[in-house]
Amino acid sequence: MYYIGYDLGSSSVKAALIDAKTGRSAGVTNYPETEMAIISVETSWAEQEPEIWWKNIGKVTQKLLLKAGVNSNQIKGIGIAYQMHGLVVVDKEHNVLRPSIIWCDSRAVNIGNETFKGVGEEKCISNLLNSPGNFTLSKLKWVKENEPKVYEKIDKLLLPGDYIALKLTGEATTTISGLSEGIMWDFKQNKPADWLFNYLGISTDLIPTIVPTFSNQGTVTKKASEETGLPEGIPVLYRAGDQPNNALSLNVLHPGEIAATGGTSGVVYAVTDNTDSKESVRINSFAHVNYTEDLPRIGKLLNINGAGIQYSWMKNHIATTDSYNDMNELASQVPVGSDGLRIIPFGNGAERMLNNSNNGSSIMNLNFNKHQSPHLFRAALEGIAFAFVYGLEILKNDGVNLSGMRAGNDNLFRSEIFSKTIATLVETEINIIDTTGAIGAARAAGVAFGDFTTLEDAFSDNEQVLTYHPLNDKQIYVDAYNLWKNDLENKYNN
Repeated sequence: MYYIGYDLGSSSVKAALIDAKTGRSAGVTNYPETEMAIISVETSWAEQEPEIWWKNIGKVTQKLLLKAGVNSNQIKGIGIAYQMHGLVVVDKEHNVLRPSIIWCDSRAVNIGNETFKGVGEEKCISNLLNSPGNFTLSKLKWVKENEPKVYEKIDKLLLPGDYIALKLTGEATTTISGLSEGIMWDFKQNKPADWLFNYLGISTDLIPTIVPTFSNQGTVTKKASEETGLPEGIPVLYRAGDQPNNALSLNVLHPGEIAATGGTSGVVYAVTDNTDSKESVRINSFAHVNYTEDLPRIGKLLNINGAGIQYSWMKNHIATTDSYNDMNELASQVPVGSDGLRIIPFGNGAERMLNNSNNGSSIMNLNFNKHQSPHLFRAALEGIAFAFVYGLEILKNDGVNLSGMRAGNDNLFRSEIFSKTIATLVETEINIIDTTGAIGAARAAGVAFGDFTTLEDAFSDNEQVLTYHPLNDKQIYVDAYNLWKNDLENKYNN
């Protein structure tokens, strides 16, 4: 028997099967091969059609079952991970009323900022752990103000994963973790933030039924079975946003543990039991997948927009190779500190951890008589690594006690220069894990069903690819980082 996990992204839907006895992956795939379209009617808008998500759930299911050679009647439960912060609105018949306003849409920024001031910054930080920001509830307020006829028909507000669960089960439900990512959960009162809804003129009746993250959240209907090929009657057992789920997939569950990703952008997601925060802009704090009122587990999320895109730019415009491995090899021939060349990588839009500054990337101290392309490659890797370390310092100052870091087996973390620089500066091991969000969601379903006693029991040691250890000769890295940090702070303070 197997569990199936879905990871609904904005580019594709990934799916995975795991063996219900061993927890090991039995197959992973995605659909479509080309990225799903993002509708951008206005500058800074980003929307997607939820019905396309649903159709792709059916297509990726069939593709996965065929690839793995598994019969659908061997699937016993479902886990769902999904792109965070999106808004889906449905009427009483569960019809979608408008395209989803997804995570990267910024039309509600001003609404969030005005609400932050209007209801009181101190109350938002203490009760919500965040500013209302450009998150789900602020997006719903935009609909209320700009599309009143649509708003009048709304019966329930949903996150993207809630919508997939609705299509599978016919039941409109959500989770505490989901409400927290939409900035709708009051951590002090342990209930939806009715005072915030009241301020915005939005009824709390629009909130779906709240179910535990790990639980029977409804069963697959006959209609959903016909549209996806999944067995009728099997339960949806788990649901979480992509970053909390990514942390779960990396077995990051306890205070002090950190999950990191290094793609086009970078994410540092730190688990803490501290519900206090001094940060409301540079860091976002959400209920982690294992959050309870008695044992609070908060995921502090710090995003770095200008990360892997810097190295990708180098490959596309400077390198004479299409291989990151070749670039890494050339970079390894240059000493720590890149012979004085330093690169600030923040060239991919406003950086939240720099208080939404948007000053672009910079190359410092380029010497035409000394520096060559390998210096640029090393300085790029070091600059991105230093940005991660800078972000980790922000997290530490906000109450995170670092005990260990895990990361996926992606391009940046496959670079020894990048990973050893971080490990050395923060003085902790970095364990590289070969897994995916869809695998994590499938395993979480197995935990909810009871086939695995704990989350840790669902993980396989075979997926640990390698471990980067801090180097003994730390001072040379500290010196290089301090020079970079000085450049950064001079640049953004002027």
